[in-house]
Amino acid sequence: MASRDHRVIATARRPETLADLPVDQRLRLDVTDQASVDQTIQDAGNIDVLVSNAGETVRAPLESVPLAEVERLFQLNTLGALRVAQSVLPAMRARGAGRLIFISSIQGRMVLPMIGPYGASKWALEALAETLAIETGHFGVKVSVVQPGAVSSGGGERAKAFLKENDPYMPLYEQLGALRGESVTPESMATAVADTIEQPEPPLRVPVGASAIRALRARKEAPEAKPFLMTEIDW
Repeated sequence: MASRDHRVIATARRPETLADLPVDQRLRLDVTDQASVDQTIQDAGNIDVLVSNAGETVRAPLESVPLAEVERLFQLNTLGALRVAQSVLPAMRARGAGRLIFISSIQGRMVLPMIGPYGASKWALEALAETLAIETGHFGVKVSVVQPGAVSSGGGERAKAFLKENDPYMPLYEQLGALRGESVTPESMATAVADTIEQPEPPLRVPVGASAIRALRARKEAPEAKPFLMTEIDW
């Protein structure tokens, strides 16, 4: 967006990590902390577009994943996005214009084993985003959900894994790489986000990458009588 002559405000819990970005401002933001959100919105000034990209994941079977980890993901991936959206919406509504871009995943429409908590947080995020699209569209606010498959940002590699020694779910965990499919680059994601922002009438959902398009199409066409998975599991 900066290279397309937009004024960009980049945020992170540690703003020093943003030093190499060619942006107008670098602000500290913790989306799980209302005081942090309030301060950042005040420091940023007028905001035309919000891109909600904060998120983490974990690797664990639902049978044994610590519930505190599930709650942490929802606080960050789902409620954090809503918290910031609530903070920018009054001004957007008053102006009669604004954009909300939520970074979701194909796992906002389907599930992958061993990443269930992340998928659940993204399903919830998509429900919130679609509701916002209906509620705020009358006021000139446009909402889009960007849906990549795996992204080569290192997030998956940094994810905490909760598996015991000789865990019965280990064979499933070892197949996770194949189940996730081909990855897209962060640069491809950034381009998709920028293109969506610059469309006069952006779509509600924006799949990114051929793998994501195939997976979401297959999910839509699959029967509802049984769970859907793109690749067979070899137990």
